[in-house]
Amino acid sequence: MSKDLPSSQALQRLLDKDQIRDAICRYAQGVDRGNWDLVRSGYHADAFDAHGDYQGGVDGFIEWLRKRFDGVDNSMHFLGQSLIEFAGPDLALVETYFVSRRLRPATESERAALGPSDAIARAGWGRYVDRFERREGEWRVAHRTVVLEAISSSVAKGGVRTQGPLTWGDRNGNDRLDTLRAELFA
Repeated sequence: MSKDLPSSQALQRLLDKDQIRDAICRYAQGVDRGNWDLVRSGYHADAFDAHGDYQGGVDGFIEWLRKRFDGVDNSMHFLGQSLIEFAGPDLALVETYFVSRRLRPATESERAALGPSDAIARAGWGRYVDRFERREGEWRVAHRTVVLEAISSSVAKGGVRTQGPLTWGDRNGNDRLDTLRAELFA
């Protein structure tokens, strides 16, 4: 526990935890916005991801995600608590709870039973169980296992978009986050 550490080491642990949480957030935001470079930035180049159907390295994982999310209209991850346990100065066990949801068009076989603009919503609840390592000053995932607790699919009547003056999320670089980032950091 940090209470047993000298104040300079305790402060470093807080900074380490912040960098670890930031890497987890980059992953989630990258998946939701379709920004695969941002996803990659949360992993070491030789990292391994055990993600259900996919088990392997980061490059293959990102390609798998790219195909899996092709045609997804909307994606959102909600990250819950992260418990970060340090096993050494450059090694941490991290468990992060998540809820994810994505909306995709119905397939041809699903379309027959649905309305013309209905979509399929898929939600998952689980935990990322990660081995984080600090290399060259950067904390990133070295090994991730996705542990699922529940999955559900449902019909989203009318799809994702409704009438009205609402700002909807976008996965193609036109999301309000992307446009505001371009304005602020131009």
